[in-house]
Amino acid sequence: MTTIEDFTSQYGLVKKIDAFGYMDYLKSNPDAPRKHGKVVLVTADTPLKSVPRRRQDHHDHRLIDALRARGIDATAVLRQPSMGITAAGSKGGASGGGKASLTHPELIDWGLCGEMAAIAAAQNLLVSFAEKAIDEGKLDTILVPRVSEVPSRSLRSITVDAGKNNVAEKVVLTPTSELMQIVVLSRSMDELGKRVAAMIAGTKDGKPVQFGEFIDLWRITDMLADAVKPALTETVNGSPVYVHGGPFANVSIGIPTLVSVEMACALHDVVIVEAGYGTDAGAQKWLDIACREYGAQWPSAAVVVTRASTWRDDPELAWRYPFHVNRLEKLDIPAFPLINLWEGEDDQVPSLRETAAKLGFRDPIVGNLYRDGGEGLADQIDAFADVLANAAAPAARDSHRGMPLIDNVKWVAENAYGVPADRVVLKDGFLDSLGEASELCKDAGLSLDDLALVAVKSPATMTDNDRAPEAERTVTLKKVEVHAGAGLVHVNLTTSLTTPMPKIV
Repeated sequence: MTTIEDFTSQYGLVKKIDAFGYMDYLKSNPDAPRKHGKVVLVTADTPLKSVPRRRQDHHDHRLIDALRARGIDATAVLRQPSMGITAAGSKGGASGGGKASLTHPELIDWGLCGEMAAIAAAQNLLVSFAEKAIDEGKLDTILVPRVSEVPSRSLRSITVDAGKNNVAEKVVLTPTSELMQIVVLSRSMDELGKRVAAMIAGTKDGKPVQFGEFIDLWRITDMLADAVKPALTETVNGSPVYVHGGPFANVSIGIPTLVSVEMACALHDVVIVEAGYGTDAGAQKWLDIACREYGAQWPSAAVVVTRASTWRDDPELAWRYPFHVNRLEKLDIPAFPLINLWEGEDDQVPSLRETAAKLGFRDPIVGNLYRDGGEGLADQIDAFADVLANAAAPAARDSHRGMPLIDNVKWVAENAYGVPADRVVLKDGFLDSLGEASELCKDAGLSLDDLALVAVKSPATMTDNDRAPEAERTVTLKKVEVHAGAGLVHVNLTTSLTTPMPKIV
């Protein structure tokens, strides 16, 4: 009998799984054994710049350990972190820490699972082809940036000497690249190839030129043979964890690959999906892009991670964490607060529970997971386990495809940031950027309004000024950028960088 092992191969100290092949096998053999796992979304608060953070990966690891201790077949699907920005794992990476860590953290945090390097090489080769196309008169401009896993300020804006013409280019971090987005969203190599072909390389006489018009796509897709395979690792307690994809939640789509989540749901009863930052960033993109636009499973429950200090120590920003929890509850997603204690905070537990009760939250899950691991959660997840056991099959959600882009952004601002449509501000030059993007799509045979919206924003703010009174908070729209191959349109909101520098930690 064919099993997942037939699609699994050793890749150094971890394993790689041919998720495309396995899901195709299940579609071709509907009677083959499979599960229909429920998705749990784990997201977090909007961080304070002054407060050190441990990523929510700690909590993914401990939750699956705690669930499995209760006999529930649970797993997690994580994004691979950016090696440069996480400073090679020094702020937690995607591997957790202490008793909430993976068995081979260096394989995750140093990019040794392979997809980052392969995607970077493939997109940089695409740019090289575009540069050659300029030499041959097929392009006048290049619209696809080079990528790097190690950020550099000098690479944010560069000019390449191309003989008669100096060509403006830029460099962004690999996780933010269009090719990474294509890997995240594709469910087969055929789909991936079609998306790469649809990437707009640049323009000739003002008209878009797609890569499929002048290169052989196998040169790119062959480079991604291992990059499209999720890595299988495990927690220190032996719980399985899949790692695949790495876009940032603030400047990209911020979710693991759709095929890795689908595969995990076919293999396990509960699948924890990590979405970066809060409901304003990673969770918003899982719900509005993965679910609404690409048919991913709507979560049966959610866990919203915070620190005690982030939640309570800055009165002007105290509104943000309750906003995240309540937003999910309004979407009929049972949302469980999880408060991660640091050393010296154990005496705060009674007051934290009292505050949670006053806010109308479900009973919070509280513990020092770095120190205590899943053992610190085991006796606190009865209500969480009950919700999972009794959750009905989630209904499909309406797509926003065809909604005018500005209306779509205003909808996100109101629902994900708490800013009503009449306080969405258009920065000078935004409408020009919108018009150029619309014309580019029209000339490429696309509709701008049919592309899925990616809100590009600061990870540390939900609005232009989170410290402003609620009635004065605004969101400013700045510019529009088309990722035609990925089927996405980026709208820049608050301050953000696609080549941010790492913290020294």
